Amino acid sequence: MRIIVHGQQAFGKAVCEALLERGEDVFAVYCAPEKEGARIDPLKEFAQEKGIPVYQPKSFRKPEVWEEFAALKPDLCVMAYVTLFIPEEVLNTPTHGTIQYHPSLLPLHRGPSSINWPIIWGEAKTGLTIFWPDNGLDTGPILLQKEVEVKPDDTLGSIYFDSLFPMGVAAMLEGVDMVKAGNAPKVVQDESKATYEGWCKKEQAEIDWNKPMDEVYNLIRGCNPQPAAWTTHGGETLQIFESTKAEGSGTPGEVLAITGDSVTIATQGGAIAVQRVRPAGAGKVTAPEWASGAGIQPGAKLGG
Repeated sequence: MRIIVHGQQAFGKAVCEALLERGEDVFAVYCAPEKEGARIDPLKEFAQEKGIPVYQPKSFRKPEVWEEFAALKPDLCVMAYVTLFIPEEVLNTPTHGTIQYHPSLLPLHRGPSSINWPIIWGEAKTGLTIFWPDNGLDTGPILLQKEVEVKPDDTLGSIYFDSLFPMGVAAMLEGVDMVKAGNAPKVVQDESKATYEGWCKKEQAEIDWNKPMDEVYNLIRGCNPQPAAWTTHGGETLQIFESTKAEGSGTPGEVLAITGDSVTIATQGGAIAVQRVRPAGAGKVTAPEWASGAGIQPGAKLGG
């Protein structure tokens, strides 16, 4: 079966590599064009090393791009982390269509930050979906799904790198097997259960220390490492990464204690022991290192 891998970055490379390792006929790769000055995309670099032709159209809305894709005569397109809009004129071109990876249990958490939000909202599980994309946003029929437990101290990084990334690669291979065997289902998504969330960006990642301890903690771990939860001190932004829930009480945003490994900050009904931060214009440091350099003492106030 002639397969096109369409993706980018480490996940796209991992899927392409896994398909090749087991002898699949990956004969072409599509990936997004690099921005000026950016390093070569890992998927593109890998494909070139393997002698696989690489295509990088800036848009898939042009008939000439559809014609170029069709001329390749693919049997299946495997989409592994794609950010450009791909119309059905391309999706339906391969003999067996196109399958795509999405890191949530569709129809829940459609959209671009589908890993962040379940953690931020304190959900106990998330997962991944391999589905048949259409012209909607994450709306196509489902091929297969895998659940992932969100443990109380999981972060965006741990959920993705420890679970959704490796499980996603394996699920893509499983999906290819089902297509080849002719038993790949197309289960229509239940629109009554659908949710959509936009990007989790800096604007959504600001810490409100007046919120309950659990909400603050979930925001920090759901944004670690990207986009990174943040607060302010002295007019400067401070990004917060590793942290734990802690005992203590005080005015929300008040620094309650500084120890050898953390800075404890009051929230509504509890506290957060912050262990690693990034001050504006600097690299990551331990929270006590930041406090020492910034002259922070117990009683100092963070945020608004």
